[in-house]
Amino acid sequence: MSQAAPAPQSESESEIIQGLIDRARTAMKAIADADQARIDEAVTALAWSIYEPDRAKELAELAVRDTGLGNVESKIIKNQRKTFGCLRDLMRVKTVGVIEEIPAKGLVKYAKPVGVVAAVSPSTNPAATPVNKAMMALKGGNAVIIAPSPAGMGPTTKTVDYMRAELEKIGLPADLVQVLPSPVNKALTQSLMEACDLVVVTGSQNNVRRAYSSGTPAIGVGAGNVSVIIDSTANLKDAAEKITMSKIFDNSTSCSSENAVIILDDVYDDAIAALKAAGGYLADADEKQKIQDTLWVDGHLNRHVIAKDADVLAKQTGLSGEAEKAKFFMVEDENPGPGHPFADEKLSLVLTVYRASDFADAMAQVDAIMDVCGRGHSVGIHTGDMDHARKLAEDLQVVRVLVNQAHTFGNGGSFTNGLDFTLTMGCGTWAGNSISENLNYKMFINTTHLVTEIPEDKPSEEELFGDYWAKYSK
Repeated sequence: MSQAAPAPQSESESEIIQGLIDRARTAMKAIADADQARIDEAVTALAWSIYEPDRAKELAELAVRDTGLGNVESKIIKNQRKTFGCLRDLMRVKTVGVIEEIPAKGLVKYAKPVGVVAAVSPSTNPAATPVNKAMMALKGGNAVIIAPSPAGMGPTTKTVDYMRAELEKIGLPADLVQVLPSPVNKALTQSLMEACDLVVVTGSQNNVRRAYSSGTPAIGVGAGNVSVIIDSTANLKDAAEKITMSKIFDNSTSCSSENAVIILDDVYDDAIAALKAAGGYLADADEKQKIQDTLWVDGHLNRHVIAKDADVLAKQTGLSGEAEKAKFFMVEDENPGPGHPFADEKLSLVLTVYRASDFADAMAQVDAIMDVCGRGHSVGIHTGDMDHARKLAEDLQVVRVLVNQAHTFGNGGSFTNGLDFTLTMGCGTWAGNSISENLNYKMFINTTHLVTEIPEDKPSEEELFGDYWAKYSK
């Protein structure tokens, strides 16, 4: 069942949204008594809607064609890998009826739906993100309404059509998943955010802020701007290959793509050589200026060059010769912080390189980069010294610290780490977010607690205050 038809011109934003909400609530009633197995069938249906190879390819091609962002091969991988990983995670948890019993505390926990979810999705992932969020929403017994970016309207609508068709195939209401009708605009999205029960936003910080001010409970995420340290104990070849693989994936559209690498002085030259061998091109001072003049226009990223293939970026920035053969481009910079554009998120195949005198200096530079953008999101380190990794986790205001990993492939969940698969990464209060973990099914359920009495668990005053009294007196 397609839902691609534009809304009648005579309807107001509120009338359009109310119609979607009403259909979503009706669809939810049809699964109100569904058991876990039936809910899991629904989630699997959504996963198959995009994982099926022909559709994964079609949606990737459509996304690149319509948005001009990223590349088809990477988006096929994203459509399948993220969906497969998310399905794995969701099939391992309970979200219907009793989900936990704690006899010692006299507690039994029951999961309940949160209601109609508004899922605001970005142009960078117009297919994978809607499916990812819809899977989590339906896992909790909810309905979801997708609000696409204007640039991603075509691929997102097609994705929703495929999800709806799979739901109908298994005998469930297609209206469990809906999409805003064309033309999408800020007013329509705002009306949806105000009328639904939960807003989940991935994308621009303007959308995140509007969600939090909508009056509806909201989950938003912060901006990416990942820095990665290469320290003296790193396997330089392995680090360079992982950084390259991660940096070039989908032409750096991911919020988890490396935007800066900080290299300790004693391995700096060797690390640069390893990055060159892996496909990086080190720009000289004149080339760096050309990149800067092209990448930013009036202080804003130039949408005509971000997320483009390396050869396209080389030509548009006026680089030639060996640069045209490169996989990505490195620019050396120093003193990162506000007023230094190369310290910002670049959404392009440009990697800023900093030299650090020692590990403390490297940490200070990472912190300065986060003063520009990306505080709360994540950092990475390539090291053989876990004390360095632990120091980052202890001292920096970030949610995730990845050790010896390709950041783009590890940050949103991996088959070789324990993070939840997601395309929406919370950054904590450091970024103005309500969550400091990867978006997961727990955000899409309410929990009822059945509470029964247990033997009294009341310690004496001496047990609680004794040490304090002994040290400071009563």
